[in-house]
Amino acid sequence: MTTPVTVSVTRHVDPAHTEEMLAWVEAGSTLAQRFDGFLGSGWVKPQTGSPEWHMLYRFASAEHLSVWEESPQRAWWLAAGQGRIEETRVERRTGIEGWFDEPVHFETLDSAVAPVAPAPPRWKQMVIIFMVFFPLSLCTNWLAGHLIPDWPLVPRVLLIITVMTPLMTYVLMPFATRKMQWFLQPGVRPRA
Repeated sequence: MTTPVTVSVTRHVDPAHTEEMLAWVEAGSTLAQRFDGFLGSGWVKPQTGSPEWHMLYRFASAEHLSVWEESPQRAWWLAAGQGRIEETRVERRTGIEGWFDEPVHFETLDSAVAPVAPAPPRWKQMVIIFMVFFPLSLCTNWLAGHLIPDWPLVPRVLLIITVMTPLMTYVLMPFATRKMQWFLQPGVRPRA
């Protein structure tokens, strides 16, 4: 089974060239759409006038991504931005390790791999997920049992999952992984 790969690229461009940057990004996305396994792309800026752009693109597998990254079309597209657009960081993420902060792969401009800790072992990920999921599931099911006891099973479970998923993803898992860094990745200093 293949795992989708999301690539996050940080680029810097002079804010005076925003229109050119938008056209360049659109051209790259249009080219990538023609490749098998392309799942989507997008970009964000921290604020208006910022020189920093965060771009994302996703492919169905590392093999599909590799075909795009090694293609003459992508090489032409990158060359078109040469001198105006500075690439400063690239991160690749697959699977659940996105919850565990550290990227799987980190490159700098000179393509040297920076010393980045690997994702924690799956069994440690499982322990942290259990530590968060069990009490949250217990609490939400207890509440549902008291607040909506007469609801049919499917709507009740749907409501519980709708509440639990964002809490797990945006609040509890990031908190737990920061607090349990000593367990997940002994010897690695937590990020600020």
